[in-house]
Amino acid sequence: MTLFTELKLPNGGVIPNRIAKAAMEENMAGDGFAPSEKLLKLYETWADGGAGLLITGNVMVDSRAMTGPGGVVLEDDKHLKQFKRWAQAAKSGGGQVWMQINHPGRQMPATLAQQTWAPSEVSVELGKLSKFFKAPKAMSEGKIEEIIACFVNTAVLAEQAGFDGVEVHAAHGYLLSQFLSPLTNRRSDQWGGSLENRARMLLRIVEGIRARVAPEFAVAVKINSADFQRGGFDQEDARRVIRMLNDMSVDLVELSGGSYEAPAMHGTARDGRTLAREAYFLEFANDIRAVANMPVMVTGGIRRLPVAEQVVESGIEMVGIATALAIDPQLPAAWKRGQERTPELSPITWKNKPLASLAYMSVVKYQLVKNARKRPSNPAVSPLWALILNQIDDALLSRRYRKKMASDA
Repeated sequence: MTLFTELKLPNGGVIPNRIAKAAMEENMAGDGFAPSEKLLKLYETWADGGAGLLITGNVMVDSRAMTGPGGVVLEDDKHLKQFKRWAQAAKSGGGQVWMQINHPGRQMPATLAQQTWAPSEVSVELGKLSKFFKAPKAMSEGKIEEIIACFVNTAVLAEQAGFDGVEVHAAHGYLLSQFLSPLTNRRSDQWGGSLENRARMLLRIVEGIRARVAPEFAVAVKINSADFQRGGFDQEDARRVIRMLNDMSVDLVELSGGSYEAPAMHGTARDGRTLAREAYFLEFANDIRAVANMPVMVTGGIRRLPVAEQVVESGIEMVGIATALAIDPQLPAAWKRGQERTPELSPITWKNKPLASLAYMSVVKYQLVKNARKRPSNPAVSPLWALILNQIDDALLSRRYRKKMASDA
């Protein structure tokens, strides 16, 4: 098995190589929360770069629950034609495209002026930055069932739009990750307490999607290897959830880690653990590989060809690459030609880790905007400048979002 060997999925589908563009927060929706022309151009660029699989950034299952003000939403067929164009653009290079579907739970910006929901009334704790998130309201059983139906509905619409699959986002501290973690799920009903109960919502969503889509439509799950917070969802929990998913016709599991409070996905852990600069979660992936019946994908900091090759040589089926593909969208094609290009950003060493994580995401977003405009990336951009630009953009998009939600009310 090499980096450019085909991967046959459990559903019979074939991914042409082992490189996946992992999800990044694009925040490039157009009118009506549909994918914009800028977003389509971005995915054409990635498709041309040679990755076997493109996983979209967050597509929200409910317009009242957003990870960002410019997020794409797929909750009805009103803009299905534009979603079909997005799928076509992403598949123009011969690879597959999967839609990552998500609900933020309590991790929704307060500037959007919407009610935030969570398993329990546990607020985001980011010190002085906590004010940017509203205190959540605990979900009723009816609300839980409603959101399960939203996930299933979005997956069905994604299939109609021509996407090859969906990835259910149950990592990074978003809603499904909040249900999985005992730190944020303090319920005493069938949705809380034991891990079996905490995993119930995720399992119901996967089961519901699988029952409504064609067998050849891929259903994947993104899950934390750990929360990287003491007392949270840990490696043994991840192993047990994977065992639960083994019999549910899941085509791939992507392993990542962390949340807004402990951004391990950017190389920072709150519990004091030191993470490697590349392939952050490889040791966890190898542990999960021993119990998983489905292919496993590892994402986190990979940017060099030898490291990507090490991942697949270790037995992990897919290599997820995010930031490096934001800097160099042509990286897979270059690697296939034998060119060992190594795109990277300068480390952001600010003492405030949540703010540093926000700056990191802003720098990545800066590169995505460059790519969407068919311009060269600028990995040397000042993190402070990128953060300021992103905050201005978010403020404008937030105002547009609030105006639309008010007009739709």
